[in-house]
Order: sequence, then structure tokens, then C-alpha cells
Amino acid sequence: MARFDPLFRALRAACDPRRQVYLASYFRSPAKDRYRGLTAVAARKVALRFADDVRLADLVALLASEVDEHRFVALEMLVRRYETGDPAERARIAQLYVRNLRHVDHWVLVDTSAPYILGDHLLHRSRRPLFRLAASKDFVRRRIAIVATAAFIRAGDFDDTLRIAARLARDENELVQRAVGWMLREVGKRSQTALLRFLDRHARAMPRLMLRQAIDQLPAATRRKRLGRA
Repeated sequence: MARFDPLFRALRAACDPRRQVYLASYFRSPAKDRYRGLTAVAARKVALRFADDVRLADLVALLASEVDEHRFVALEMLVRRYETGDPAERARIAQLYVRNLRHVDHWVLVDTSAPYILGDHLLHRSRRPLFRLAASKDFVRRRIAIVATAAFIRAGDFDDTLRIAARLARDENELVQRAVGWMLREVGKRSQTALLRFLDRHARAMPRLMLRQAIDQLPAATRRKRLGRA
């Protein structure tokens, strides 16, 4: 990617090395050298600046970087390219994203990309890929499966969010529990009836953390009732 030295110069200029330790701690990583001190706001500014100038092949190379912030920037650029692309370009980016899921290996990277690329791509297609991800032994892929459905929720389509949430209702991983609770909460903001019907069936099996996340926006009396029954 030598011809994209301006991108890397911009990334270095946007970094604050004093934030390396903080970022490694925030992302629960023992490897401080995987961080350069690049905040999400600074990373998005660089991504927007260069998104249209970098070939998709070079974005794949950046996505394979050992530096987490570089992968974040690559995903932000892919999201930008997806949002502004024509249908053929969007399909290419979605396929590229799926082929490179091994590099989407952190919850921050999942949340900044899965709904906007994979979820949107599957909005009017078969959702089988998400059910396969939900069955994965890799907790990051399970998080991708549920977080991608945010695109469906925004479109008023809750069915597959609730189906995947039901499959993950007993998940033992905290990051998956938080993601399932988050998506259920988003469903509840749009249809309290749909959320309560789901809880009637699954609340007893749900980990406490997941349940608390799911009912966070419900009236206080309802929250107390649901927590008491769980």
C-alpha cells in the first residue's frame, strides 16, 4: 500500500500516543502495541477523507493489519463505500466483508460494521448466514449474528432478531449477552408487545445481564416485575 502513504501519514497525525494504555485497557487487551492512540472520532474523520481513494483490495490489506485501529478505519471506509455504492458495489463489499470476518474480531469492530454492511445486505435476502453465525463456537461471530439484525429492526422487521435472540438466550459469553439484550431493547422501543411476548417465553432462561439490558427502557414497575419473575 505504498501509494497510500498519505492515508498512513494522516493516521499517524491523528494518533495520540498518550491514549495507548487507556485504549488497551478499555478494549481489555494485554497488547498495548496493538493500539496507536487513535480515537473513534479521529479514525472516522480519516476514514471519510480517504474512503473513495483506496481500492477495495487495499482496504482488505488494511483490514488484515495487526493494529486494531487500522482495522477499525478499514471497516469505516467499507461502510462509507457500501452506503454510497450502487447495488453491484454493495454486493461486492458485502461479499468481501463475509470473506474477511476473521479480521472482524472485536466487539467494537462488529458494532461499527455488521449492521451497516451485512445486516443491510441481508435485509431483502435470506438470513441463513446469520443463523449459521449464531451457531458458531466463536463468540464474536455470535455477536455479529445478533448485532447485524439492527438493520432489520430499523426497518420494522423483528422476526429474525427474535429468532436469533432465542437461540442465544442462554449464551454464556458476556459480550453476546450484552448484544442480545441491546437488540431486544431496540425491538422493545418499537414494539413493547413483541418484547414482552419474547420475555414471557425466554426470560427465565436469560442471564441476568441480558435481561437487564433487554428491559432497560420499560416502565420501572414492569422492570421490577420482570426481574422478580426471572
